[in-house]
Amino acid sequence: MIAVKVFIKVTNEPLKRTPVVLHMDTDGSETEPVLTDRTGVARFELPPSTGRVLVSGIERYHGRLDGEILVDLWSITQSGNDSAGMPGEFPAGSNAYPGMTTRGVQVGEREILTDGEGYLVNPGDWSEGFASARAALEDLALNAEHWEVIRFLRAHYAKHGTQAAVRDMIRHFREVWGAEKGTNRYLHKLFPLGGPQKQGNRLAGLLRTKGEH
Repeated sequence: MIAVKVFIKVTNEPLKRTPVVLHMDTDGSETEPVLTDRTGVARFELPPSTGRVLVSGIERYHGRLDGEILVDLWSITQSGNDSAGMPGEFPAGSNAYPGMTTRGVQVGEREILTDGEGYLVNPGDWSEGFASARAALEDLALNAEHWEVIRFLRAHYAKHGTQAAVRDMIRHFREVWGAEKGTNRYLHKLFPLGGPQKQGNRLAGLLRTKGEH
């Protein structure tokens, strides 16, 4: 049995329903993607071997495949080239995996790929144009307050290497907008399709956090 456990380093939260693939060194074969369960674990009924662990299509481990293998990330969007996993830079590179459902969003003359829920496949493709185009598809007219939230989410990620929690947003916008608007209810009014952690992160070019509100 090989069990790959994937979790977020900062919060120690498991990453659920995340595709994991094993690439074997012996013959170069790959397993079919296995989604992590509620505890963040993907299980493979295979004998011990050596090889690579790919999470959402990005190599996260290379070595002995036996028993439990821990994969800790600053964020699921952490660049595969950043082995230290330190925050401060926005990741780039495709998060696509075999069989992934993708959709195109037209941004100027480019078609930008998202997954089936509208999150960027390659976080490096984000632009204000993408945010506007994606919002239009969701029937959301962006105003100055939407842009403040989007820029806050991106600034928070750039500084901390992980998405902002709702409590961080409330604390920040209560200082900026006052007590009446700096609330969970008002943030959800701005982003009605899942709130700032889902719709906000989607428009900001980040993946939603686990345990979203």
